[in-house]
Amino acid sequence: MSTSSLEIIYDKCATSRIEEVDFQNIEFGKIYSDHMFTVDYKDGEWKNPVVGPYRQLSFNPSTSVLHYGQSIFEGLKAYRSKSGEIRLFRAEDNARRFNQSAIRMCMPEIPVDLFMQGLRELVKLDSNWIPKEPGSSLYVRPFMIATDEYIGVRPSSTYKFIIFTCPVGAYYTEPLRVKIELEYSRSANGGCGYAKAAGNYAGALYPAKLANNAGYHQLIWTDSSTHEYIEESGTMNILFMINGVLYSPAPSGTILDGITRRSVVEVAKSWGVPYKKGPISVKMIEDALRKGEVEEAFGAGTAATIAQIHTIGHDGIDYELPPIEKRKFSNKVYNFLENLKRGEEKDSFGWVEVIN
Repeated sequence: MSTSSLEIIYDKCATSRIEEVDFQNIEFGKIYSDHMFTVDYKDGEWKNPVVGPYRQLSFNPSTSVLHYGQSIFEGLKAYRSKSGEIRLFRAEDNARRFNQSAIRMCMPEIPVDLFMQGLRELVKLDSNWIPKEPGSSLYVRPFMIATDEYIGVRPSSTYKFIIFTCPVGAYYTEPLRVKIELEYSRSANGGCGYAKAAGNYAGALYPAKLANNAGYHQLIWTDSSTHEYIEESGTMNILFMINGVLYSPAPSGTILDGITRRSVVEVAKSWGVPYKKGPISVKMIEDALRKGEVEEAFGAGTAATIAQIHTIGHDGIDYELPPIEKRKFSNKVYNFLENLKRGEEKDSFGWVEVIN
């Protein structure tokens, strides 16, 4: 679908809130930039794209999303280089994954060029909100919700797509303690685990709370059928370095195809790091932990970037991993990706778009 005939309307806010922000002390996900991009789906087409002030939304109590959960989202980041360039990391990959989620949740796909056009214009307008401090970035949250005012179980016929942004620092501020989950499940075969659907995260909150109460930051989810195979970890995919080999569960119908995970794997291959994807059994990880063969374990995700794991709990035993400073691969790939995103490393992969 072409959107060349759609013209974005600009409604710039009268006064910026940026002077209220202490960019030296940014709490993740709680400070929002001045503007947002919105576009509506009605009568079978996208209409009325607007870049306007970030503001509250108003809904009828019968609005479909509040009852039947047609809601999907994405997460990506914009960066500022030392020379002042605005840089987007793999944004079109996010747009394409967004549409995979839309198909699974019976929602309309948004044309990639419309997604990108709105994103570019929004980030340009709020470019002063991109932090310059090391480890910080402008987090971008695109999402779509069903907006029919109707109490009935069917796909909505109207939708609203929105992108807003927020300056952020680190998502996790310390290495993580995680627990292998053997009772609750995040997703099941035939379900929507591969989609970034809001309900996936809602269903994970209670088991995660139980883990928090037991002293863990996150869970390592296992398959719903047998709980014998590793899947992902809360807000991120999970990877292990065992005896010099990088392991990662392959994306599937129950595992999100993480763009950061995908980037880590592609970089590892380019460096000649041995890599194995596919089923990773809990028993394999437990045996490797017992033998001290797990050299590194870390999460990979847009918000978390590379989140180091220093403790893995399983069957009542906490296994401590090697110190963070001794982890050659994950530290190296973190620095490489951060430098690439900020223009300090050559982008031989073609992942970064510079917005002029």
